[in-house]
Amino acid sequence: MAKDSDDPQGNPLREGIATRSVPQACTVVIFGATGDLTHRKLIPALYNIAADGELPPQLAVVGFARRAKSDEEFRGELEEAARKHSRQTLRDDLWKGFAGSVFYHQSEFADAEGYTRLAQRLEQIDAERGTGGNRLFYLAAAPDQFEPILQHLAAAGLNKSAQGGWARVIVEKPFGTDLASARKLNSIVGTAFPEHDTYRIDHFLGKETAQNILVLRFANAIFEPLWDNRYVDHVQITAAETLGVEGRAGYYEGAGALRDMVQNHLLQLLCLVGMEAPTDLGADSVRDEKVKVVRSLRRLSAKDVAVNVVRGQYAEGAISGKPAPGYRSEKNVNPSSQTETYVALRLQIDNWRWADVPIYMRVGKRLPKSGTEISVHFKKAPPVLFNKESQGLDQNVLVIRIQPDEGISLRMQAKMPGTSFRIEPVKMDFHYGTSFGKASPEAYERLLLDAMAGDATLFARRDEVEQAWAFIDAIEEAWHVAERAPKLFEYPAGSWGPDEADDLLARDGRTWRRL
Repeated sequence: MAKDSDDPQGNPLREGIATRSVPQACTVVIFGATGDLTHRKLIPALYNIAADGELPPQLAVVGFARRAKSDEEFRGELEEAARKHSRQTLRDDLWKGFAGSVFYHQSEFADAEGYTRLAQRLEQIDAERGTGGNRLFYLAAAPDQFEPILQHLAAAGLNKSAQGGWARVIVEKPFGTDLASARKLNSIVGTAFPEHDTYRIDHFLGKETAQNILVLRFANAIFEPLWDNRYVDHVQITAAETLGVEGRAGYYEGAGALRDMVQNHLLQLLCLVGMEAPTDLGADSVRDEKVKVVRSLRRLSAKDVAVNVVRGQYAEGAISGKPAPGYRSEKNVNPSSQTETYVALRLQIDNWRWADVPIYMRVGKRLPKSGTEISVHFKKAPPVLFNKESQGLDQNVLVIRIQPDEGISLRMQAKMPGTSFRIEPVKMDFHYGTSFGKASPEAYERLLLDAMAGDATLFARRDEVEQAWAFIDAIEEAWHVAERAPKLFEYPAGSWGPDEADDLLARDGRTWRRL
């Protein structure tokens, strides 16, 4: 029975004001262990968790992939990758101890016998390292391999807890390519693992500032009373990249900016900004409120899409003074491609809090600067006391920087020193690195710890994913199925997108905030 100091699943909680569950000893099985995600993100994340003293000493890692190699060869490859991509410099003694817990298992994803051997090896690891039958399966393989992996895990009985432990699965995005495929994928996952053991990962939610949105709103009485249509003029969410497709054309041609970024990352951020206060910090309490935001999004007809959504594709230009090719000139891209690399949207949340407050989103590749931020633009003060100056007064703007410089800033008005009465905007700025004296952990570090602890708060739930796809599908249909599809606009690489995206705000008397 869970004690008062336990969470609902019986996991011990840390003392003090922290409410986070302690990660439990387990074996992390990574499918697609020789791939880029494992080398660049997962193994460096696990090492950094160990370096911070957060990793259970009994933890083991098993890489599952097709290529034949020994444990030592696998460890050597991971060490090279970790030295290159780790947030912290590798310490030889610490890496040696960590690497001793890493193993390699060679098998085809569709080979049933390989899963039988995996089950035997996991039992051996349980006995040797005391992992208690706890297994965390990470699907870092290509999405078309999810079904055979899940089917064989279930057939081998690995989807069930062993020795009184637990079995969980982490599913990497994309969670389908539309509503129908998302439902199919969710059904496939659901046949092997129950929803409470399924963790759909979106690394944006693991970023420190994304998590801090709830604290900013609900732990600071100066903000929440102003967080509605009486005081907020509009909200902007921007995700900008200087990079192009960078060798991902095979994937990107079938996805585009809307599916790749808006359906998951940007809508997740919008949910955190727009949600009501949850009844508690339990995973489902938080996710219940997030789902309500997606359900409240005003659905867009084909006519609405033509007016409120702009899609673009980068053409030849320059980034930081260096020539950049157009999208259609990139390797493996169709020379007549109609895939969008930029999208801007004007959205409405139809509920009492946000009625008539426009939400502007934009995401694009080959823009002048990289960064992701949310800006909340408050209504101007009444032009009563400062009539002569009122035309020049700026709005108060609260900016939440998600990456790369994580932090929060607030723009307000102040009188300049001197005998004249001159008002200028000033900025109060908070940076995570300088305020807390240490770098924020990488997103995958937090998310892996949460999965090991059984905390699904920062992971997407099935209904949330499907509601998001239902909203996005209407836009995709207007682009590709409707008789009069909106035009795909070109913009030079190194610009801030097509002029039509500026017009989206200009007709409301607003402008995009520059990063």
